[in-house]
Amino acid sequence: MEEKSNLHIKLITIDRLTSCTVFIRSDGKEARFPLDAFMFEGTSVVARFNFTPAFAALLATTLAGDQILFELPLEGAGDQIEGRLVVYLDQNQWSLLSNADRGTRDSSEADRAAARKLREWVDQRRIVLPASAGHYYETGKRFSTDLRYDLGVTVLQFSRGWQMRDPLQVRRNELHDAFRRRMNQPGSVRSAPVFTLEANALFSPTRLDGSDLSPRWPSELAFQSEALLGASISIDSMLDTQRVGEGPDTGWTADSQRFSDWLDGLDRDSQQKRRAIDFHLLKDLEGELAEEAAAADVPRELLRQWGFKGLVQAIGESPAAGLFREMLHSRHLNKGTTWRPNDLTDMVYLSCAAGYADFVVCERHMRDPLQHGLKRTGLSARVYRRLSDAVVAIEEALEAPSAQAGLRGRVG
Repeated sequence: MEEKSNLHIKLITIDRLTSCTVFIRSDGKEARFPLDAFMFEGTSVVARFNFTPAFAALLATTLAGDQILFELPLEGAGDQIEGRLVVYLDQNQWSLLSNADRGTRDSSEADRAAARKLREWVDQRRIVLPASAGHYYETGKRFSTDLRYDLGVTVLQFSRGWQMRDPLQVRRNELHDAFRRRMNQPGSVRSAPVFTLEANALFSPTRLDGSDLSPRWPSELAFQSEALLGASISIDSMLDTQRVGEGPDTGWTADSQRFSDWLDGLDRDSQQKRRAIDFHLLKDLEGELAEEAAAADVPRELLRQWGFKGLVQAIGESPAAGLFREMLHSRHLNKGTTWRPNDLTDMVYLSCAAGYADFVVCERHMRDPLQHGLKRTGLSARVYRRLSDAVVAIEEALEAPSAQAGLRGRVG
């Protein structure tokens, strides 16, 4: 009887080619069940999923033979970064890394060496290279199916399931908690790890349709099931052969251009222009500010007392929201600024990353206003334009004693 009680499932395989799910027990016995016909869409390139409960890991194998290992969240484990440094790559850097990792002709030896170092540190669990919803979107809309696949595999292999929480949710969490602190009521804060293995962290609830897909099972089984579902969907969706379409034009780019052009012709000093930019920002965030003030139980009268200055302070003291504000100031105050359709996405994701990561690598177009914002906010993320330069700095940081405990706070 005691021997039977020690039996457990050591491996679960979902095999597309044999159309079955296989449960292998610790005594070597296995059970096979027919696979749901709708498990894999025709545009999926995943051939097999292997899940090992003991190691909390999911291994995916594609039809082309590429393998992707994802770490999975552990119930009640909290922060699983375990002192690893967080390195956030902008989309253009992921493309460079993908080319370098595959040794393509247009990659330099310095970039190939950087790619080898990053893969080594990821495998050694010394750094985390989180993926974001922005990476999924930018990868999915590439025109070449082959290049889209190569890039997607790179992002998945290097990120290993680590994600940056949706910047819109991080900003809401920051504003909610800033309001609580301003009322001297730090309890009931909503802070959550920004870099996480948590299922469905890529997209905030405000982006979803509100449907609850979690199974009605006991707590531990439900948690594990949701983690597996989230990880498998992340892998499958990133590699899906169907190209993602361009998003709708929200009018933000044109509105920002008009505002910048108006500021250029305004006969005011920089401080007066900063105030005008803050008014413009508050108008843009008025819905989020109102909803998070209500969620934080801020009395209407107190909110009126805080007024413009109080709301700006709440934004300014928040790492991601504060950096976004500073980047807006920097770009709007730069005469002759030209706004591009992707600028909003870049600013939202980069400001969130730099608010909580140790290193950020991005193109010069965004690096300069980001560095300026970091200096004004006093945050310590280090920003680089070249992947090879960042790798040198990361290696130095890994050898420093502080690397054992991580360099930054991760919660927002």
